[in-house]
Amino acid sequence: MKCDPNSIQDDKSGKRKKKFEENQVDDVDDMEIKAIRDIFMDEGLLKEKDEERDKRLLYNGIESENSLYIFSKQNPVRLFCYKLQKHKFFDNTIMFLIGVSSIKLAADSYLYLYEEDSMEVKLSSNIDILMNVAFLIECVTKNIAMGMIMEEGSYLRETWNQLDMFIVFTSMLDMMLTGVDIPVIKILRLLRTLRPLRVISHNVAMKLIVASLFESVGGLFNVMIVVVAVWMMFAIFAINIFAGKFFYCSIGTYTYHTKYECNTAGGSWLRAEQNFDDISQAMLTLFNVASLEGWPDVMLYALDAVDVD
Repeated sequence: MKCDPNSIQDDKSGKRKKKFEENQVDDVDDMEIKAIRDIFMDEGLLKEKDEERDKRLLYNGIESENSLYIFSKQNPVRLFCYKLQKHKFFDNTIMFLIGVSSIKLAADSYLYLYEEDSMEVKLSSNIDILMNVAFLIECVTKNIAMGMIMEEGSYLRETWNQLDMFIVFTSMLDMMLTGVDIPVIKILRLLRTLRPLRVISHNVAMKLIVASLFESVGGLFNVMIVVVAVWMMFAIFAINIFAGKFFYCSIGTYTYHTKYECNTAGGSWLRAEQNFDDISQAMLTLFNVASLEGWPDVMLYALDAVDVD
């Protein structure tokens, strides 16, 4: 039995017309996004536009024609690495591994309770190797996809990526020198604590916050000058009132109020550690009061202020 091509075409047109009538509305603004997308898909327009858009956005902002002087933009390996590092799953996986690595760093603080050949220590070491390899794969993938450093848009042209590369490099160096007892190696192990900072390079909002903090340093410096000036005003005011009056007796802090009484009782007349005898001591004492650290002692000295010695 032969099929009439015209009848098949009419059947497709009928289905398309039926679908359009089902989604037909008075105003295009009232149509659902899915309905509009279905119509464009039926007409074959959306697929073509998506392909053109993907082609236009491929390597967007990356000027490196040959990453690592080996992989061109048409190279299948580079195309795979680029699409991989752009995929949302890739970024989420790296974020998950950073979280696991941070938890492991906290757990490592309890490993001193176990023997070197215990299962817990070996498991921690294996997890550390796994994390290092995973982060190395991420670093290599992005270097192949974006280029290393020479052109605009390359991997190491961004400051946060430089931090990532430094952390990965020191972690791999530490892993390769495991068992070597050299004092410098201990410093490399301390650099593991920088791993949680890699979260910033994978989070645009956190990047913005940190960048804003650095941009506001100049303004904060001006605010600090004003605060110090106000602090100095109060310090000078306190010097005029309490200079030379914060003394106490070694055998009765709040019992003897003069040097004569203290010496007669066999004690020593001592200056309080917190006092207002000069500008530096006055500002330090005001800081103690403002931070609520040891302020009761300052209050009692002020209430029990003696005559100027």
